Amino acid sequence: MTARPRLGVSSCLLGEPVRHNGGHSRSRFLTDVLGPHVDWVPCCPEIAAGLGAPRETLRLEAAPDADGTRLMTRTSRRDLTGDMRELAVRHGATLDVDGYVFKSKSPSCGLHGIPVHPPGGPPLHRRNRGMFAAAILQAHPLLPVEDDGRLNDALLRESFIERIFAHARLRELLSGPWRPRDLVAFHARHKMQLLSHDPARYRQAGRIVSEAGVLPREELARAYAALFREAFAAKASTGRNVDVLLHCMGMLGLDVAHRDDLLHVIDAYRAGLVPLSVPTALVRHHATGWIAGQTYLAPYPDDLRLRHHLAA
Repeated sequence: MTARPRLGVSSCLLGEPVRHNGGHSRSRFLTDVLGPHVDWVPCCPEIAAGLGAPRETLRLEAAPDADGTRLMTRTSRRDLTGDMRELAVRHGATLDVDGYVFKSKSPSCGLHGIPVHPPGGPPLHRRNRGMFAAAILQAHPLLPVEDDGRLNDALLRESFIERIFAHARLRELLSGPWRPRDLVAFHARHKMQLLSHDPARYRQAGRIVSEAGVLPREELARAYAALFREAFAAKASTGRNVDVLLHCMGMLGLDVAHRDDLLHVIDAYRAGLVPLSVPTALVRHHATGWIAGQTYLAPYPDDLRLRHHLAA
């Protein structure tokens, strides 16, 4: 059974009426498509900070203090910087999730392009994160995160979903009564998936796994988890996917005709003519034994319908 990711999420994206105008920003992808496969951990930092809904709008403003940014209400000029940072620190300290989806363009939750204003003029620059989101990422730098806008991009959506399910499987393993041989088996199941992202860290993680039964349990888990998450933070590439597919093909024991068919499909994927779902489906059709158990072939539930975009 596939581990269910736990996902932090801006409450408005689930349809809760917590936006400044008393409305919401429900994402149908999150609620209707992804929702059946995950457990949500919703939070609206403005509501948690006691602002209510509806409320006056907020913005980031430049200030002469150490970090140069304040979170201000636009009309009443109330400074919410301390409250928001304190809330984010508390939230981040207890956060136990496999990923987070933030509301785009929000001065508290936005991940990209949030403007910083001088007290009485147009934006100075737009390369900032929202104050709450920035603090969460500072506390959890390897946490998979996206905003609702970027999840409309097929490639970014696929990458995020793959990471959260990988993180969920790791959390499920390490939160249970695992034994050294369980970690060895876990690493073996993820071999092809890790190779598609970061071959160097796959090998480094393998050296950590070889110490299973020797290193103290907590040290082993901490070292492996860091390398595993770092590996998945690296984007899978067409070239590495081709290498993995060829590796799989070499272990399938195919006759010449089936081998040539699969090689033709892999070449079509390399050329950008078919999506990754086509060669992986063919490998799954032929796979038995060890290859059939590779997470690379089924990294998330099939009905999420990912891997169907053409490589750039």
